[in-house]
Amino acid sequence: MNLIYLDNAATTALRPEVVVRMTKVLNETYGNASSSHSFGRSSKSLLEQCRKNIASYFNVSGSEIVFTSGGTEADNLVLRSAVRDLGVTEIITSQIEHHAILHTIDQLQKEYDIKVTYVKLKVDGSIDEEDLESVLGHSDEKKLVTLMHVNNEIGNVLNFKNIAKIVKSYGALFHSDTVQSIGHYKIDLKEIPIDFAAASAHKFHGPKGVGFCFIRKESSLKPLIFGGEQERGHRAGTESLHNIVGMDEALKISYDNLDEEHAYILNLKNYFIAALQSNIPNISFNGCSDSEEKSTYTLLNVRLPKTPGKASMLQFQLDLKGIASSRGSACQSGSSQESHVLKAILSDEELARPSIRFSFSIYNTKEELDYVVGVLKTLAAS
Repeated sequence: MNLIYLDNAATTALRPEVVVRMTKVLNETYGNASSSHSFGRSSKSLLEQCRKNIASYFNVSGSEIVFTSGGTEADNLVLRSAVRDLGVTEIITSQIEHHAILHTIDQLQKEYDIKVTYVKLKVDGSIDEEDLESVLGHSDEKKLVTLMHVNNEIGNVLNFKNIAKIVKSYGALFHSDTVQSIGHYKIDLKEIPIDFAAASAHKFHGPKGVGFCFIRKESSLKPLIFGGEQERGHRAGTESLHNIVGMDEALKISYDNLDEEHAYILNLKNYFIAALQSNIPNISFNGCSDSEEKSTYTLLNVRLPKTPGKASMLQFQLDLKGIASSRGSACQSGSSQESHVLKAILSDEELARPSIRFSFSIYNTKEELDYVVGVLKTLAAS
């Protein structure tokens, strides 16, 4: 049985070039970047070159890039310091954010006297911009808005520039979880008035356990982790140089080949949509995931017309056929609870139908998708 990996929104395969570069660093550049001897200086030089390289893709300075263990840490760093150190007393977000945001906010509410406001969503899961303006203007409290650029479950793409302009026009801070968009979209952070952003290397064919936080200059953000002066005081702890180099290499390859790979993956997604519609009557797609204009090209959230047993069993049934997919965020895959994203936008009747997320990469093929369509057609008819 051939194994088909369609869970790239959860994590991606390492590019071979990334493995080669990481291995070279592990073997040859193993000094601590904080050490003053030649081994340490070599590591420090490589570390700072990676920082400059990464910053250049987003038109910002190297000093605005802080290396972290991934997107979750970066989100925690921003949200906790905004409340603890920057005087934020209200956080504005949505009910379909990643749990790295929602669960952190829940914890902050237990520790601090803060207000949390959830902006209204449209039927397709898009942010209601008029409501966002309304909640931004309802008080003079210091606010932070946190809205993800690309939703990891339904693929909706935020109107980034417009949202940022709205937020800044009310003098609020703006943070975005850009984990699903970094490496897949060109983002000019000098042009977009955003204060903070989070990224994770394993979403664009880099290693797990490393990411970065964009922190706008003079933001006065304080560290989440204490114990050293690494990362210009923003994040204590010895930097994982081989992982940072791997992230740098993966990001370089992603942006060097962005147009070509975007076109290839989008073609796969459109092919998949057409094949599903031709073979499974009354199939539906959640959120904006089937829209070329409003959704990312990397994923599709499918809702079958019938329930083949329990909806929660669909992923298991696909796995038995060698197909890796997801019911939602990989961070909650062990949970029996339904997707909080789908629950926020679907009716009870729609929720009763099984939904599954497929996410694509350059390593997928149309032949693989044909097989998946055949399996889904059989399950939908059972």
